[in-house]
Amino acid sequence: MKPYPSYKPSGVQWLGDVPSHWRVNRLKEICRLRPSNVDKLTVEGQVSVRLCNYVDVYKNERITSTIEFMDATATAEQIEKLSLKRGDVVVTKDSESPWDIAVPTVIAEDIPGLVCGYHLTKLDPVRAQGDYLAWGLRCYQVNLHFALSANGITRYGLGSSALADGNIPVPPSDEQQAIADYLYVETARIDTLIHEKDELIGLLKEWRQSVIAEYTSGASQSQPKKATGNVHMPWIPSDWSMVRLGKYARIGNGSTPLKDNASYWEGGTFPWLNSAVVNRDAVDEGSEYVTDVALRACHLPIVEAGALLVALTGQGKTRGQVTVLRIQATINQHLAYLALDDSRFDSNFLFWALTGMYAALRMVSDGQGGTKGALTCDDLARFEVPMPSLSAQREIAKAVSSETGKIDDLIAHTNDEIMLLKELRAATITDAVLGRVDVRTAPKQ
Repeated sequence: MKPYPSYKPSGVQWLGDVPSHWRVNRLKEICRLRPSNVDKLTVEGQVSVRLCNYVDVYKNERITSTIEFMDATATAEQIEKLSLKRGDVVVTKDSESPWDIAVPTVIAEDIPGLVCGYHLTKLDPVRAQGDYLAWGLRCYQVNLHFALSANGITRYGLGSSALADGNIPVPPSDEQQAIADYLYVETARIDTLIHEKDELIGLLKEWRQSVIAEYTSGASQSQPKKATGNVHMPWIPSDWSMVRLGKYARIGNGSTPLKDNASYWEGGTFPWLNSAVVNRDAVDEGSEYVTDVALRACHLPIVEAGALLVALTGQGKTRGQVTVLRIQATINQHLAYLALDDSRFDSNFLFWALTGMYAALRMVSDGQGGTKGALTCDDLARFEVPMPSLSAQREIAKAVSSETGKIDDLIAHTNDEIMLLKELRAATITDAVLGRVDVRTAPKQ
């Protein structure tokens, strides 16, 4: 694509030059702004409506009837001002982060009874097309201006005047449509690639887990196998054993000192860990730091380097995950430590073995009725794991580390590609909205 034949200063420093026949307008000059005060409550005597809420806007670039809208009520005056029609644009005006301010969506079709909800502002385009206006608000420079204009500390808000006075490039109507059409096609192409990369990462993670399970169960070993009677690992090499963790490890958990007791935290130097640490293969720094007073008064366990940490709770993927402790530390009540008998178990092997048995740990934590939702130290003490000879453990741990390292490199490379694609997406929008390229010269697909 070629640039436009000529450019002029936009008059707005952060927008730079724009094509010479374009305008730069404040939002209030090209659309009517209607901040919403319709919340999700149902009030007797008001009219039932379908609410386009914050999440609907934040997660969708286009609002269609396929979305399951929240039921609410509104007054007749609110319905008159805040009903949404095809071509309207809705933006976020309040958020916990300034970077989530002025995030736009466009109403892609007429949806009966749909009203703009709380924490949002309706933009009714008058001298701009809704599709283009939404893309213009997604332009990095435009969105950055609104993010920096938001006020707040723990929650941020963009006042109506700050939103209304925000600048945006405005091409002629036919070019607005050309830009919108071009960006729908190009971003959809990039989004497809991102989706494919995400799926690839999912497959790589499944492959990683299968490699771990294959090595640590002995499935990769050529010697004869024997039945174990263990539903989670029914077969192991004939010279291996299935043993309970409690026989070879000291198991316990910790606690959280009172946060409002300054003597427990201020000036603390001893590492204290929360369950988020299991998202890493190894832990070499504290989540926070506690004082010697906290260690004594709260009877916190001192866990030596080389122990394994297991997450006991967590509704997401955390529960049942394992990590290796590389430093001396203490832990909270949502973690258990396994202090091993080094003469029988290699900590790296057991880390990989428990990682390979993640699904089994989750099953134990769910209990028979599926409502338990937590592991206990007793569960871990009774949990059976494979035990080859110590030399075999070390060989297996080394092999698994090597193989998973290769897969981790592929995952990291794919994540880098996703980041580049997201940067390409942002740049594609910026170049089109700021007129750095004339999309009318794009090759026809």
